[in-house]
Amino acid sequence: MVRDRVTITDVTLREFGQNVPKMHLHLFTPDIRSRIARDLMAIGFLNIEVFSCIHPKVAPAMDEAALKEIAGNLGRIDGMHIITLVPNLAGYRRFCALGLGPEGCDHTIGIFFSAVEVHNRLNLGRSIEETVSEYRTILKDASKRHIRVVAYVSAAFGFREPEKGSIIHPDAGEINRHIDRLFDLGARAVTLSDLQGVAGPDETKKMWNEILELRKGKDLEKLGYHPHHVSGDAALNNSRVAFELGLRRFDASLGGTGGCITGAPGNQPTEGLVRLFHNAGVKTGIHEKGVFALAERVRRDLYSRIPLAGSSPSEAREA
Repeated sequence: MVRDRVTITDVTLREFGQNVPKMHLHLFTPDIRSRIARDLMAIGFLNIEVFSCIHPKVAPAMDEAALKEIAGNLGRIDGMHIITLVPNLAGYRRFCALGLGPEGCDHTIGIFFSAVEVHNRLNLGRSIEETVSEYRTILKDASKRHIRVVAYVSAAFGFREPEKGSIIHPDAGEINRHIDRLFDLGARAVTLSDLQGVAGPDETKKMWNEILELRKGKDLEKLGYHPHHVSGDAALNNSRVAFELGLRRFDASLGGTGGCITGAPGNQPTEGLVRLFHNAGVKTGIHEKGVFALAERVRRDLYSRIPLAGSSPSEAREA
């Protein structure tokens, strides 16, 4: 593994998009989304999240007509990993029906569940074991179709219960078992998310240290980090900690926007993360001036005009 190189996945279109209210879709059209995706590719991104195959009643921007149009606009791009989140069997069937697999646009499936039972039930409406069982069925079929799969474990650093306010801290050993299980199911990478930004640098370091010690270096290059936080700077500091521990895969969004229906704050800002690594002499493959210009355009044209449901940008001074 090369110490001075990282992989950054931009999640703007998926995380921002899944929270755009129906009344504002005229500002978040398939053409605009396709243009942002192409601009991300043009400045060096090889990994981007664009779609989420969840029900349009939950995420109006993810309706079938829009996804089909954007997929057609982007087409099949060799060397690009366009990731589409699939929450369940219905979402997987939708993914296949839209022609997003290898026979069409060749998107990568992103599967996800929570490290905390109560959050998994809030977010996906079923237990962790029920979720994994359904994914086992999905990935068996995906393997036959040669569909690439990546996986995410959310709330891996804790979950603050909405009503009680107390934080549930998952066990590092259990998270490690989830990681092994996901790799066994065929995931090419597993990313751990701090869903609500509940962990500071010390807590982030402690959890990663425990997990990496249990793994004894196994699959380190396939592990990723996806931090949320009300402060973009705080999220970036946590990523710096993860990098020093050996992580080389990171998720971020332009301007730090992001969130989910269960109350996640924004992500770390993509442009701030690129600058952080470049200042440290770490290669990203991304054009720094280009990503700052794109973030400013998206902030002006979208974030300032569309109030989001369940999502907000981080306060990112470095952006």
